[in-house]
Amino acid sequence: MASSSAQKRQRVAVIVNPTKKTDVDIRSLVNGICRDEDWDEPLWLETTAEDPGRGMARQALEAGVDLVIAAGGDGTVRCVAAELTGTDTPLGLLPLGTGNLLARNLDIAVDDPAAAVAAALTGTERNIDVVHVTLDRALKGDVFLVMAGLGYDAALMGDTNDALKDRVGWLAYVDAGIRNLPGKPVKSTIRLDGGKEIHGYPRSVMGGNCGKIMGGLEIFPGARIDDGLLDIMTMAPKGRLGWLGVAAGLLRRGKGKQASVEYYQCKEAEIFTETPQEFEVDGDNLGKASHVAFRVDPSALRVRMPHGPKDPAVLSNPQV
Repeated sequence: MASSSAQKRQRVAVIVNPTKKTDVDIRSLVNGICRDEDWDEPLWLETTAEDPGRGMARQALEAGVDLVIAAGGDGTVRCVAAELTGTDTPLGLLPLGTGNLLARNLDIAVDDPAAAVAAALTGTERNIDVVHVTLDRALKGDVFLVMAGLGYDAALMGDTNDALKDRVGWLAYVDAGIRNLPGKPVKSTIRLDGGKEIHGYPRSVMGGNCGKIMGGLEIFPGARIDDGLLDIMTMAPKGRLGWLGVAAGLLRRGKGKQASVEYYQCKEAEIFTETPQEFEVDGDNLGKASHVAFRVDPSALRVRMPHGPKDPAVLSNPQV
């Protein structure tokens, strides 16, 4: 008689955002790879407008699955990850969005669904940091995995045309970015680790858990997703050509003196603004706030990623 260990097969829950259109049949693809890898038939759960993934992730945990795949964009990934944080259940990624920023930072294929699913089922498992964020001292906070921002970048995200994004992809962000260039800086204070304070008039204050965005641009130079640190960047354009100074600062990646772009590192940070500003996490606009608190939760989330050597800026201390 076969042993119980031989009979037990692993099972994955796939939490899919049904609004994301694809050129392949995602269900058939995942079901087929699961059969090939001798996994049980997946548990399929769809997100809704009212619940973009948290409730489905809780259902998956209650079902006792061995892996949860978030099939969607960065928003779906963030919501699923929020529930998996602090558990032993790993997260896999099937990128279906426009940015897919976490996938890009983990070297997960963003244009090859089969490779992404294979990496989730059979790839290397790593622990990454999660950043907890609270707006205006609310009792319940949120999390992000890639980056969050107060000010210009959040206004850009909130003003991006969804229909245009479906047609031209990430170029829709460029359109929104240009339209939101005019604006006034706001008096702000940034407090790092409960001590050092930075005062100024930035257009945007961003917190980064990792650094890569679309086009290979690294806006948080050297940021590592598993170092237990939060990277803070401020953008403060000055004068009529101020945004050119910001662009130059970003291209220099923190090298040399550039007053328009400043970088800091910490484990916790607070941002105070004189007037409420737009705020976003991993591309999702959460409204306005005049106080934001960040706290890094080191190595709190288990993720699956492809085998092989990784960029040291992505993972500083891989565990095999």
